[in-house]
Amino acid sequence: MTQETPKIKRSIWSRIPLIRELAQSVGWQRGMLVAGLVIIVVFLIAAAFAQWIAPYGYNQLRDDDGLFGAQVPPGGKHLLGTTVGGYDVLSRVIWGSQTAFLVIVVAVVLSIFAGIMLGLLSGYFGGWLDRVLVLVCDAIYAFPSLLLAIVMSIVLSGGKSSLFFGILAAAISITVVFIPQYFRVIRSEVVRVKSEAFVESAKVIGASNWRIMFRHVLRNSTRTLPLILTLNASEAILTLAGLGFLGFGIEPTAAAEWGFDLNKSISDVAAGIWWTSIFPGTAIVLVVLGITLVGESLNDLADPRLRTRKRAVAVDVDSAEIDEMEEAI
Repeated sequence: MTQETPKIKRSIWSRIPLIRELAQSVGWQRGMLVAGLVIIVVFLIAAAFAQWIAPYGYNQLRDDDGLFGAQVPPGGKHLLGTTVGGYDVLSRVIWGSQTAFLVIVVAVVLSIFAGIMLGLLSGYFGGWLDRVLVLVCDAIYAFPSLLLAIVMSIVLSGGKSSLFFGILAAAISITVVFIPQYFRVIRSEVVRVKSEAFVESAKVIGASNWRIMFRHVLRNSTRTLPLILTLNASEAILTLAGLGFLGFGIEPTAAAEWGFDLNKSISDVAAGIWWTSIFPGTAIVLVVLGITLVGESLNDLADPRLRTRKRAVAVDVDSAEIDEMEEAI
C-alpha cells in the first residue's frame, strides 16, 4: 500500500511579488534585497507621513519664539540645523521625500503606459508600423534626459516651477527618455510570445486581435518590467535633483526639493557649514541606493541559472525531509 506525499500549500503571503522574491533569495541577494527594501520603506513612510513627522513646514521660517535664523548649527530645536535661507534642514529633507515620490510615480506611470502600448502594437502587428516606431525610439536615445528636463521646465513654467510644473517637467523628460527601454523590452517579448501555440489557438477559435494582445500576449510579456522600473525611478530622482541644483527646479515656497537645497548650500561648504549640504545629499544617495539594491537583487533572481540553483537546494531539503518521514514511519 503506497502512501502519497502530502502537498504543501503555498500561503497567500508567498504569492506577493516582493515577498516571493525575498523567499527565493539567498546570501548576498537576500542581504541586498532586504537593505534596499528597508531604505525604500523608510523613504515611503517619510513621504506619506511628512505632515506629521516633520517638525516644521517646508517653507516655515519662524515659530512662536520668532525667526529660526540662518545657518544655525544642528542641535536644540533644529536637530539638523537650518539653511542659509532660514529653513529647518530636517523638515526640508522629510518634505523633499514627498516631492521625490510624486515625481517617481508620475514618471513611472507615464513611461510604463506609453512604452507598453507602443511595444505591444509594434511587436504584434509588425510591418511598417514596427519599423517606424523602432526608428523613432532609437532616435530618442540621442536626447540627454537632463537637457530635455531643462527645456521642458523652461517651456512649461519659464524656468521657475511650482510644485505641479516642476514635477511635470521632470516626469515628462524621464517619460520621453525611458519610453524606448519599455518599448524594446515589451516588443521583443511580444515577438516571441505571439508565435506560441496558445496564441495560434486563440486565433483559430476567432478571438479578436485586441483580446489576444491584452488577454494572452501582454500577460506573458511583462516579466522583466520590474528591473527597468527601478532604473526609471532612480533616474527620476536624479533628474529632479539636477533640475533643482541648476536652478530650474521647484521654488522653495512651493515644495521642498533636495537639489534646490544643495544648490543653495554651495557657498556654505567653503565656509565650513556642512549640515546644509550633507543631509539633502545623503537623502538622494540613500534613496537611489535603496532602489538600485532592489533592482540588482531582482535582476539576479531573474537569472534562470540562479533560480535553478535555488530550486536544487530546495529539492535537496525536501528530499531530506521525506527521508526522515519515511524512517519515522
